[in-house]
Amino acid sequence: MNFDVVIIGGGLAGLTCGIALQEQGKRCAIVNNGQAAIDFSTGSMDLLGRLPNGENVQKIDRTLTNLAEQLPAHPYAKLGAERVLAKAKQFEQLAAKLNLGLVGGLDQNHARVTPLGGLRRTWLSPNSVPTVQQDEPFPYHHIVILGIEGYHDFQPQLLADNLKLQAQFAHCDIKTGFLEIPELDFLRQQSREFRSVHIAQTLEQKVNLASLVNEIRQVASGADAVFLPACFGQNSQAFFNELQAATDFTLFELPTLPPSLLGGRQHKILRQHFEQLGGVMMNGDRALQAEFDGNRVTKLFTQMHEDEPLTADNYVLASGSFFSNGLAAEFEKVYEPVFGADIIQSEQFDPANHFTWTTKRFSAPQPYQSAGVVINADCRVQKCGRFFDNLYATGAVIGGFNGIELGCGSGVAVVTALTVADKIAEKIGG
Repeated sequence: MNFDVVIIGGGLAGLTCGIALQEQGKRCAIVNNGQAAIDFSTGSMDLLGRLPNGENVQKIDRTLTNLAEQLPAHPYAKLGAERVLAKAKQFEQLAAKLNLGLVGGLDQNHARVTPLGGLRRTWLSPNSVPTVQQDEPFPYHHIVILGIEGYHDFQPQLLADNLKLQAQFAHCDIKTGFLEIPELDFLRQQSREFRSVHIAQTLEQKVNLASLVNEIRQVASGADAVFLPACFGQNSQAFFNELQAATDFTLFELPTLPPSLLGGRQHKILRQHFEQLGGVMMNGDRALQAEFDGNRVTKLFTQMHEDEPLTADNYVLASGSFFSNGLAAEFEKVYEPVFGADIIQSEQFDPANHFTWTTKRFSAPQPYQSAGVVINADCRVQKCGRFFDNLYATGAVIGGFNGIELGCGSGVAVVTALTVADKIAEKIGG
């Protein structure tokens, strides 16, 4: 089976790259092993929240130079500030075109409310999530936080207590309550099934909307804003929007423990758009190994195509980090399992010395979290000290940064994905 481009990984990075290439007339296939990190995400997307020295980032464009000075191995440093900002803007335009329903922008980070009542700086957030700008008060005064009776993945009182400590909510009267929703009784009897996905499925299929609206009105009486767990609308925000229109309150939703409906909704929209453009999703397949001719990948063998390998002019590694098996670890080494690409090494992290992988303090950023493949300014992958001519990497499989610590995981995914799409398109076009 031959394609212009074969992409390994169907998460945010792989789909963004595939969409950009399909829009430019390339024929792409995505080898998709299963759920991706986006399915477990909050729905918010970080571009850069903190510098390595601990400085919080407010104006992103003003800090990319500092980032490059402090962490030259970061993908942003290799791509350059101008390209990073251009590709971030390009993704904003793509998100708007696909109606992902995101708010925010490059002008400055905003703060989203976390499920535990904290405030986290981020780039883009779902428009259904409560957010505030730096030092600006939340525009509502009477907030009621509603949980669902028996649902333990969302704790209204804990959220309320912590939210009261935030300066932007100091003026707010915050109360809590619980929704009974009788249609969920059968799930309550099966506690292992009482999760956001199953709640959302049940509500969309069985709930009496008028009864649910009346219950929200009664329990949240006196509120002008109501916070709910993100359990209202599995595949899209349509059910939540319908609920919003039927109540007298402004509704907001907050992510719960994974899997996250907010990230899952985005994943579905991106995947559908890729397929609508003619892209091929090879779902349930897994890349196993590749064949090479010098610095070129010539064949890719997968679990479903061991006898008939996939061939392409170019290949994109968008397989993620350890979470999605894009990287693997044994006692004596960290490695990339499909192509055997070189793993980045630093003063703090040696992929061949497991004693450097962690620090003594459990809650501190861990060196292994910066593990990943070596790339150049074009995002081409290095193996045995030489860069491939037709193998690129995007997203969390790239090394040299800790996306959790720096708040840049989603940004690296989309910026590198769009960069790779451009590089491949230029090469094929030429």
